[in-house]
Parts: sequence; structure tokens; C-alpha cells
Amino acid sequence: MSKTIISTKDVVKIYDTGDVKVTALNGISLDIIQGEMVAVMGPSGCGKTTLLNCLSGIDDVTEGEIKIDGKDIANLNDLEKSAYRARNIGFVFQFYNLLPVLSAQENVELPLLLAKKSQKEARKIALKMLELVGLKDWATHKPAELSGGQRQRVTVARALANTPAIVFADEPTGDLDSKNSEEIMELLMNLNRCEGITFLIVTHDPNVGKNVPRKITMKDGQIESDIRNKDYNFDCPEAYTDKRFFEND
Repeated sequence: MSKTIISTKDVVKIYDTGDVKVTALNGISLDIIQGEMVAVMGPSGCGKTTLLNCLSGIDDVTEGEIKIDGKDIANLNDLEKSAYRARNIGFVFQFYNLLPVLSAQENVELPLLLAKKSQKEARKIALKMLELVGLKDWATHKPAELSGGQRQRVTVARALANTPAIVFADEPTGDLDSKNSEEIMELLMNLNRCEGITFLIVTHDPNVGKNVPRKITMKDGQIESDIRNKDYNFDCPEAYTDKRFFEND
């Protein structure tokens, strides 16, 4: 039986500046199944980034219900939300958010150390995640010594380090050229197909929406369409099958 990893019901988000009220989300009801890969698309101001922020608990909702893996995050306080995100959610950002003074390995280790993992265990997991994204040989390099595509791979490795229930990606190809964009999306799709990782991707890139198995389009704070790609190839590439990372330690 398929497991629902995200469930929202009648979610409303209103930004009130005192002089004006802006309804960013207007009655969003949505279910995402564990192992899905979903792109959320739409014009600027349609509410897609607000939706990501509300789903991840970064923003509070005005009305409605959001559950992640059965947990009602709306009832958590700020400290509880931060702790929950650290344990259960991974983030991939457009501009990487890597610390420039740390190596690739140290950037991946950081959330593990904050989660109270030992230095030895954090190092082991970090190297494992860097190998997963094809950067094990670059572990000692700092972000300035890496290409844009490599820096985004480090971000992906960091997002996966705590084996999250879901990974939120905010414009993961937005700062990359077309070649690196294709490579990052191929990496994310292989992680979805082969490792079963759940992704929710906010993007303007039509190529991302074209290639993922499910595309949600938003307009004026509402879901305009929710389409599944019947041509999506769910098969794990043969070259990848002997290198699965989340089945066995």
C-alpha cells in the first residue's frame, strides 16, 4: 500500500502587512506519495515558493492542515519545527548555501554534527553521500574550487545526509547552465528511481517539468493542474543498480 508522505487540506496563507493583505495560497489540498518526484511550476508570484516554505514549516499557514509523514507540523513551535526539519527534511537551494571555508566533506558533515552524530560517523556518512553524487574524489575541495554543477551535487549530498523523508528543492537548476542543469536533473531522477527518495521541486525550468513523473502547475495561489507523465521511465539505470546506498549500510 502506498504511503502518503505529505498531506495538505485547505491550506491558506495570507501575508498581512497592516496596510494590505496578500493571499499567497488559497485552499491548497494535495497528497504526495512516498517515492514520488513532483515538480511545482507556475509564474512568479503564483505561490509555489510559499507552498514549499509552508510544507517545510519555514512559514506558518493561516488556515488549513499540513502533515508530513503523519506529523501535523502546524502544531509544533519554532524549536520543534527546526528539530523536525533537521531530522526529516532535506533542502537543495538554487545558490547552494555552502559554507565557503569548509570543504565539500565538511559541508555535508555539518548537519550531521548538529544532529549530534559523532565526528567519525559524520565523516563516514558524508563520504558515502559524496560518493553517491559522484564527488568522493573532491571531498577535500572547498566550494570555490568546484564548478557550479559540483557545488550543487554537494548540496544534494548534504540534503541526503540525514536520510530525510522528503527533499525539497528550490530552483535546483536555476543557477546552472544547460549542461549542468541536465546532469543535476539526471542525478535527482536516478536518486528517485534507484533509491526511492521523495522529491518536491519548485522550478521555472520547463525542461524539469517535462521530464519529471508528476507536474503541478499553480496560478494565483491555487493548483491549476496536476498531471502525471505517462512516458516517464521509472526503471533504475543498470549501471546504478549495484551502487544503491539506502538499502544496506
